[in-house]
Amino acid sequence: MQKKKTPLNGLKVLELARVLAGPWAGQLLADLGAEVIKVESPMGDETRDWGTNLKNKEDSPYFKCTNRGKVSLVANFNKKIDLETLRYLAQRADIIIENFKVGTLRKYGLDYGSLVEENPGLIYCSITGFGQTGPLADLPGYDFVIQAMAGIMDVTGETMGPPIKPGVAYADLFTSLYSVVAIQAALIAKIETGKGTFIDMSLFDTQLAVLANQASSFLLSGITPKRMGNSHPSIVPYQVFEVKDGMIVIACGNDNQFEALCDAFNWNFSVDARFSTNQTRVKNRKELIDKMSKHLKVLEKREIILALEKAKVPVGSVNSVKQALNHPQALSREMVKSIKGESFVRTPIIYEDFDLNYGVGPPKLGTSTKTIQKRISLNQIWGK
Repeated sequence: MQKKKTPLNGLKVLELARVLAGPWAGQLLADLGAEVIKVESPMGDETRDWGTNLKNKEDSPYFKCTNRGKVSLVANFNKKIDLETLRYLAQRADIIIENFKVGTLRKYGLDYGSLVEENPGLIYCSITGFGQTGPLADLPGYDFVIQAMAGIMDVTGETMGPPIKPGVAYADLFTSLYSVVAIQAALIAKIETGKGTFIDMSLFDTQLAVLANQASSFLLSGITPKRMGNSHPSIVPYQVFEVKDGMIVIACGNDNQFEALCDAFNWNFSVDARFSTNQTRVKNRKELIDKMSKHLKVLEKREIILALEKAKVPVGSVNSVKQALNHPQALSREMVKSIKGESFVRTPIIYEDFDLNYGVGPPKLGTSTKTIQKRISLNQIWGK
């Protein structure tokens, strides 16, 4: 069977980014087939040191989860020869991803304005905490701070408890995904115009955008959303329930599903006027949840899940990371793959007519520096 091509085969990406938001975008482009050169300082991306009991800079799970498929080029911005190397690559790149503070790269001639005349087709994606404009534009931005400032923590956590951040860096990750969407849209536009563009991505903007229904609720009602634990502000039942051997989630998105839930356990709640519609269930939330909890806490997860899956009611166990990665569905979909004996979670995209590129693991620091410099001296890399 002939090997399928990757969708972004041949695209050249220069990644001037570190930590998560920029590198995750670069990794996704690499998975899609682009050639990604990751530029690091002589000390390396700081996430190479993030972790416990690390033997060396190649062992960090954090770095490994976001730098697959790239090569590493070490560059000291204060050395003329290294800057010449970076400008050479920048003038020939299809895409640049950077997450320096606003204005930092201008003094090195690596900003969009300095490069676009020589490389008019360049798509330049700048990822910062607060964007290129506004009163906070000059400030650095880390995911945790952005989550706090942009409202998501205030609606996450138990009703009477403190604000809680999600278990992963959502502001960074969402910004990465929006960045790749913006880059791919710019690639399509470039087919018609022949020109690239500058993309201004902000963690703060992105976190506000993905407040989704919480933001919409406030904008339409003027009422500030509050923390509700694992309950949903406008759907009932849609939450975690404690059962005999752990925790499950039941999520009834409509009245038909609620009726099916009740039928599965021979409950009469769906014919009770207090609970017959979602609006009345929201109004009488506590009464219904108390009744459901009383019935569910004596049942085991397996019998609940089997009954509700048969009834086509959304249900799932609250799994640990270990349980999730070893779930039969995850195994069937081959979500965990391996490169040279090291496991990773694949990008969740499956094409019928394309492959993704999982041939190379995360790079060791600077291992491609000499090769890239030699190829530049021979004019054998990223020809125009």
